[in-house]
Amino acid sequence: MSKTRFAVTRRQFLLGSAAVGGSYLVPGLRNAVWAAGSDAPEKSSVRVGFIPLTDCAPVVMAAVKGFDKKYGLTLQPAKEASWASVRDKLIAGELDAAHALYGMIYGLQLGVAGPQHDMANLMTLNNNGQAITLANQLKAQNVTDAASLQKRIASQAKGSFTFAHTFPTSTHAMWLYYWLANAGIDPFADVRTVVVPPPQMVMNMKMGNMSGFCVGEPWNQRAISDDIGFTVTTTQQIWPDHPEKILATRAQWVQENPHTARALTAAVLEAARWIDASEANRKETAAVLAGRAWINTKVETLEGRMLGQYENGLGQRWQDAHPMRFFNDGAVSFPWLSDGMWFLTQLTRWGLLPQAPDYAAVARQVNRIDLYKQAASAVGGIALPASDMRSSTLFDGKVWDGSNPAAYADSFPIKRSAVRSA
Repeated sequence: MSKTRFAVTRRQFLLGSAAVGGSYLVPGLRNAVWAAGSDAPEKSSVRVGFIPLTDCAPVVMAAVKGFDKKYGLTLQPAKEASWASVRDKLIAGELDAAHALYGMIYGLQLGVAGPQHDMANLMTLNNNGQAITLANQLKAQNVTDAASLQKRIASQAKGSFTFAHTFPTSTHAMWLYYWLANAGIDPFADVRTVVVPPPQMVMNMKMGNMSGFCVGEPWNQRAISDDIGFTVTTTQQIWPDHPEKILATRAQWVQENPHTARALTAAVLEAARWIDASEANRKETAAVLAGRAWINTKVETLEGRMLGQYENGLGQRWQDAHPMRFFNDGAVSFPWLSDGMWFLTQLTRWGLLPQAPDYAAVARQVNRIDLYKQAASAVGGIALPASDMRSSTLFDGKVWDGSNPAAYADSFPIKRSAVRSA
């Protein structure tokens, strides 16, 4: 990764550097004009929605640690009950921005996750840190991995097993579908899938409403702690250092509040860097998130996996090589075009789009790399990559680099009916 860095101070960020009496277009910031000496945020208070999950940490800590104040903002985190609520309030303008699902934002951009709205991804909030949990009833039937699950499902009538994810176009739906299909299980023909809000996953499994679920932490660890389920795979085992939640808003909000959007991104970016800076900071973050206002759970339920210390409920313990990461010298935070394009390939694969998208064009429209770079320059000391694309190898051996998304989407043996070409 390139170590190209900017040297813009926070004072320059807040005050601007235009000549008195003039104004100019900021290079790379679409439709925005900086008035002389006045690039301060248009809004002093910003309401940011979040779901009670460990990966909301950068949003919460930006407010708790006062990083928002450094950039002229008061960040107001708003706890929401479901991703559908986040979506509805975001597009209605009740939320300025949100801790959001990558696939939900792309689904809104394309009009398949709700009414079509032009959206903006300001930065990635985390990599890794989700999991697929199976109910202990399956463990009692000697189902402990994908192969044994496939055999068990094949022995029953189609639709006998129910799996939950968090939203129709969510990251969790894509991880669940990808993992099931790799095991020879068609997620649309062989099993039943339902949408359940993250905080309700464990209770629904306890009630016997599902055989498995895919969700973010701490709810997978909570299933183990409550002795109702076990982790059959983590999402970082499916795709090491995969993109997960993003800081999202509407494109119109960015156009109307470009300085606020930049300041918000800078504050959350600095919080992400702070969290990843030390184990002590991660422990402090876990202690904060466990509080009633945020996730409302035991600290130990959060802390272990936040530190990469895993157990799977089957007697195995390990230090994960790809734990939940929030910064990683900027590699996490950068809104890679290829990350967004991957979710589009999966929406295409599963027949969730009316026609094949222009993958790169959609990603360039949604992922606001221009604004991210300006925020990174304000924070200072953040590495920027030489390319807007990155290459990854998933657990099935497939290499994803964004170079041929249409062929990639069509390369899987299990998929739904092909969408029409654009």
